[in-house]
Amino acid sequence: MFKSLLIANRGEIACRVARTAKRLGLRTVAVYSEADRGARHVRACDEAYPIGPAPARESYLRIDRILEAAKKSGAEAIHPGYGFLSENAEFAEACAAAGIVFVGPPASAIRAMGSKSAAKALMEKTGVPLVPGYHGDDQAEAMLAGEAKRIGFPVLIKASAGGGGKGMRIVDREGDFAAALASAKREASSSFGDDRVLVEKYLTRPRHIEIQVFADGHGNAVYLHERDCSIQRRHQKVLEEAPAPGMTPARRKEMGEAAVAAARAVGYRGAGTVEFIAEGERFYFMEMNTRLQVEHPVTEMITGQDLVEWQLRVASGEALPLTQERIPLDGHAMEVRLYAEDPAKDFLPQTGTLHHLRFPDASEQVRIDTGVGQGDTIGIHYDPMIAKIIVHAADREACARRLAQAMAGVEVVGLATNAAFLKRLAEHPAFVKGEVDTGFLGRHGADVIPAEAPASDRVLALATLARLRAIETDRAKRAARSSDPYSPWATSRGWRFSDDGLSRLQWKDGERDVAIAVHFEPTRYRLDLPGGSTVATMGGSGHTIAAVLDGVAASANVVFVGDEATVFDADGPRRLLFVDPTRRAGLDAGAGGRLTAPMPGKLVQVFVKKGDRVEKGQPLVVLEAMKMEHTVKAPRAGIIAAVGYAAGEQVEDGASLVELEE
Repeated sequence: MFKSLLIANRGEIACRVARTAKRLGLRTVAVYSEADRGARHVRACDEAYPIGPAPARESYLRIDRILEAAKKSGAEAIHPGYGFLSENAEFAEACAAAGIVFVGPPASAIRAMGSKSAAKALMEKTGVPLVPGYHGDDQAEAMLAGEAKRIGFPVLIKASAGGGGKGMRIVDREGDFAAALASAKREASSSFGDDRVLVEKYLTRPRHIEIQVFADGHGNAVYLHERDCSIQRRHQKVLEEAPAPGMTPARRKEMGEAAVAAARAVGYRGAGTVEFIAEGERFYFMEMNTRLQVEHPVTEMITGQDLVEWQLRVASGEALPLTQERIPLDGHAMEVRLYAEDPAKDFLPQTGTLHHLRFPDASEQVRIDTGVGQGDTIGIHYDPMIAKIIVHAADREACARRLAQAMAGVEVVGLATNAAFLKRLAEHPAFVKGEVDTGFLGRHGADVIPAEAPASDRVLALATLARLRAIETDRAKRAARSSDPYSPWATSRGWRFSDDGLSRLQWKDGERDVAIAVHFEPTRYRLDLPGGSTVATMGGSGHTIAAVLDGVAASANVVFVGDEATVFDADGPRRLLFVDPTRRAGLDAGAGGRLTAPMPGKLVQVFVKKGDRVEKGQPLVVLEAMKMEHTVKAPRAGIIAAVGYAAGEQVEDGASLVELEE
């Protein structure tokens, strides 16, 4: 095997590959953009080389700079990770021309499967079943619209060169086709540099099942069972599991052999994933990803194999470690992706600093793959994934329970995440029963993304106790530094001479104002909460508040960043703002009819102009950020007073996009 490996990727991906490479005794080399100078993947490798500015097109997508780093470091092989250049045939060819081993399939296989249209044509010749659709080269709008009508609505428009839900639109009616096509082409061009699309019949209750395949240079090819990736939003995977619920051995063998046939048809080598869409007893080829997948850990959990090690061994010329009949299938595994995004705001990506970050304890049953740590920043240039949480158990029901338990142990302060959403998903009765398909979140969204209710008295009490402890700790420190630390005037408790022992703390819970009266008693507190008076005692240390509320034990971690408290208890994270009455007026100031950018990005469409009358929910502008399009809609009916920017302009976070007349 080669002795040194450059990892042409970043974040969790690079950390994952480096972990296996180091275990095998390889010297590891990282590359990094200006934004990633202090990133975890840089620290995880033996050496690291800068390759350019923060935007990926100027750094991680620059083949010349990556090869230059490989030459300087003396790396014998390059692992592209998953994403960026991992499915770029030109990159594979450039590595070969430079005398560097590319840890991936041959360029010919990447090209054959890189175009969804060409891949489907090849699979049709191979005998792999296909969804009815149009995969041709004629990209004229009239041609595509005609094919959609022939296939019959609903149809799915899909970027020919892409994946990950980018450039993908469901169209239910003929009248919506033109707008959806234009949007899909824009997003495809932005994400992949190629605006070609294909059109397929949209199945209404499909399941997304993919087969992990592996091939070597000695004529061997196997499948390592399947993964079910049906739980999706915006056509992006939310939860992956292996094996697929309800999969029979006969069906597994049929789909596995079809996947291996697809790999053999293109002379495949290395790790790949053949994706199928299934409905009822039938399954259809969708695409082949010519790389290792983000969700490969669930396959590793049920097989006990390290797929990155398999990649490195195959790339160095070795045969596959196992034959088909020797590949284990042990128990059940699930993976979720912890994202910086707000499910309550249509999963809007978030940017900011990870002021506090805690994961569940890792073990043989719980695995955490991450590329960030506490204090790091989730920025605008890359995917907002914080970590992957992977769990394993003896059966599917136990696995779902373990996943919910693991998500309860996740704590993030500094930006919104989907942690509570993922926990509710793992606990949902329909999911536990295995009733999964790509429409799951459409049917059960109200359960897993419920309307926000007021904070409970328990949460308010725990936050108040945490604030009191912080105040008392601060007073105690100041007393210790004073000339008379034992003076009764320096006591850290709330009691004062000729005082009623009463303090009032004010919180803002969303739009609700909550005032809590605190009565200081000799060994306890009495809290006047919205639901009534509660007697409380407090213990714990650090972020942990261990309280007894009216005789009932209650505990939570409460983390403060400035005046904002995040309470992590059984109900999930809850953010509350401690209000200083002297600053109250400023906090209550409203933004009127001003609609601002939720994050930095580029305006790709502006639908209105000054003086236009709009209705509630009407699209006003489309903002492209983090490789996705976000539509800003009118919160109420009114008249446009001002439009701040034109299509094509870059905007900063909080920039005024549109103003409605008062």
